[in-house]
Amino acid sequence: EPRTTLAAVLASFRRAMAGIALMSGVVNVLALTGSLFMLQVYDRVIPGRSVPTLVGLAVFAGTLFVFQGVLELIRSRLLVRIGMALDARLSRQVYAALMRLPLRTKLAGDGLQSLRDLDQVRSFMSSAGPTALFDLPWMPLYLAICFLFHFWIGMTALAGVVILFSLTLLAEIRTREPARKANNQAAARNTLAEATRRNVEVLQAMGFGSRIAERWSGINADYLDTNATASDLAGTLGTISKILRMMLQSGILAIGAYLVIHQEATGGIMIASSIMMSRALAPIELAIAHWRGFVTARQAWARLTQLLVLLPETAISVSLPAPRSAVLVENVSVTPPGEGCVVVQDATFALEKGVGLG
Repeated sequence: EPRTTLAAVLASFRRAMAGIALMSGVVNVLALTGSLFMLQVYDRVIPGRSVPTLVGLAVFAGTLFVFQGVLELIRSRLLVRIGMALDARLSRQVYAALMRLPLRTKLAGDGLQSLRDLDQVRSFMSSAGPTALFDLPWMPLYLAICFLFHFWIGMTALAGVVILFSLTLLAEIRTREPARKANNQAAARNTLAEATRRNVEVLQAMGFGSRIAERWSGINADYLDTNATASDLAGTLGTISKILRMMLQSGILAIGAYLVIHQEATGGIMIASSIMMSRALAPIELAIAHWRGFVTARQAWARLTQLLVLLPETAISVSLPAPRSAVLVENVSVTPPGEGCVVVQDATFALEKGVGLG
C-alpha cells in the first residue's frame, strides 16, 4: 500500500505470526513421529516378529515425516516472505522519516541507522531464530510424554530444560549490553568514514589524513573488540548448551537402561525417551545460538517504532503558487536543526530573473 499506518502493519504482522504459530504447533506434534515409531518397533514389532506391522509402521511414519518436512519448508519460506513484506510496507515510511529527522534533531550517526535497523529485522526473520522461538512453547508437551514414560525420565528431562533455560536467561542478560554498544560503535565508525569522504580534499591539503586514519583505526578496534566479545559469549553459551544436551541425552539413556534392567520400563521407552528429550531441548539450544541476533533485532525494532511514532508519514500540506520569474523574500530567520541560536534574522530581498545573490 502507498500509505500504511504503523498500527495496520503491526496488526498484519500479528496475524501472520499467529498463522506461523499454528503451523509450528502442527510441526511439533508431527515431531513425535520418530520417538513413537521407535517405541512401537522395540515394544511391538521385535517381540512379535511381525514384518507386516513393521512395514505398516514404516509407511505411516514415512508419510508423517514427509508432511513434517513440507510444513517446515513452508514455515521457513513464510518467515522470509513476512520479513520481506514488513520491509516493503515500512521502507517508504522509514525513508520519509529519515529525510525529515535532521529537521527535528541532530543525528548521532551517519543518518542511515534506521535503514540498517529495518535490514536487521528482515534478516532475523529470515534466520532460524524465529522457528526456535515458536518451538519453545511446545516443550511442555514433550516433558509430559516423558513423565508418562516414567517419573525419573520426566525428571531428567525437566532438569535439562531448567538448565538450558538458565543459559537462555544468561544469554539475554549478557548479550543485551554488548549488542547495544556494538551498534553505537558501528554508527560512530560509519559517521567518521562518511565525514572523511566528504572532507577528503581539506584533510589531505592540511595533512590530517594520517591522524584521521589513526582515529578511525581506534574506533574500528573498539568496535571489533566489542563485536568479538558478543560473538565469543554467544559461541560459548551455544557450545555449553550443545554439550549439555548431548550429556543429558546420554544420561536419559542410562536412566532408561537402569529402568529396563529393573523391569520398570521397556526398551522402546528407553530409546523413545532419548529421542523425545533431544527434540525437547533442541529449540532451546537453537534459541541460544541465535539469541544475539534476536536481541539486536529487538533493539532495532524498538528504534524503528520510536522513529515512526515520532515522525509519522503525513501528506504534503504546502501548496506553492504558480512559478514566476521573480523571487521575493521577507523577514526570513534561520536556525540550524537542534540549535537554539539564530544564524540569519529578518532577511529580506528580491531577485528578478537572471539575477543571483550570494
